[in-house]
Amino acid sequence: MTKIAVVSTKHRIYGVNKTLELLGINPVNNKNVIFKPNFNTADPPPASSSMETVKQLLIKIKEMGAKSITVAERSGPAKTSETFKKKGLYKLAEELDFKIVDLTAVPEEEYVLKKPRSCHWKDGFLFAKIYDEAECVVETCCLKTHMYGGHFTMSLKNAVGLVNQKYMSELHSSKDQRKMIAEINSVYKPELIIMDGITCFVDQGPMIGTCKELNVFVGGTDKVAIDVVGVALLRILGTTPEVTNGSIFEQDQIKRAVELGIGINSPDDIEFITESEESKNLVAQIKNKLAE
Repeated sequence: MTKIAVVSTKHRIYGVNKTLELLGINPVNNKNVIFKPNFNTADPPPASSSMETVKQLLIKIKEMGAKSITVAERSGPAKTSETFKKKGLYKLAEELDFKIVDLTAVPEEEYVLKKPRSCHWKDGFLFAKIYDEAECVVETCCLKTHMYGGHFTMSLKNAVGLVNQKYMSELHSSKDQRKMIAEINSVYKPELIIMDGITCFVDQGPMIGTCKELNVFVGGTDKVAIDVVGVALLRILGTTPEVTNGSIFEQDQIKRAVELGIGINSPDDIEFITESEESKNLVAQIKNKLAE
């Protein structure tokens, strides 16, 4: 069983705090934490991570006793340094005293070649060494569809930013793109994942789309569980045929992730934790979608 917190709220600070409270874990104490947001562009959420969510998560990580924090990320197609600047990351780093690593600015020696078993990458892929050697990884992801072949972009797809940029043409031109996304996740494991679903894209994505309010935070430690809940939430709102059709566990990203042992393999493996009647009602709807 894996615990998944579902918090119904319109307020991101409350969402972060209550999600962490419900999970009741502290994987960051006395650890050097590497933090992964979703900053593929500087567009407002859900196109990229809300800075309110990012700031509150970083504050909580410090309060929970992290030895150090490094935000390591790369953008695409936007220039990473420009994204960081537009998002206000450099100013926030001064305020909260954390390090920033632009993964497009580090030499190739700071990447490690990975070849997951039976992988669909032609010759494997170069994975950021800072994540390969991380003592503790914390991620925050958005909740949205992806019109360039991913179908949806949540926790599993958030890992694409950890692969060297030169592999992106191979990824985005492959018919096996969604399986390749899952395979990235087989080479590392975050200790905490928080999904900000205050707003989401129910079509197009990742930079633009039909934006709907969902007013939910989802948190846990299992990437498959986070994403199956995310897909269920999109189905509740009404979304693209690609995300709607078939069993949620038959979605390519999720099916391949299960094959690789990245996370749970059944909805029965999720223990939902909630904080209100509203979130209990939402979990009931999620369970219905997972059972379809």
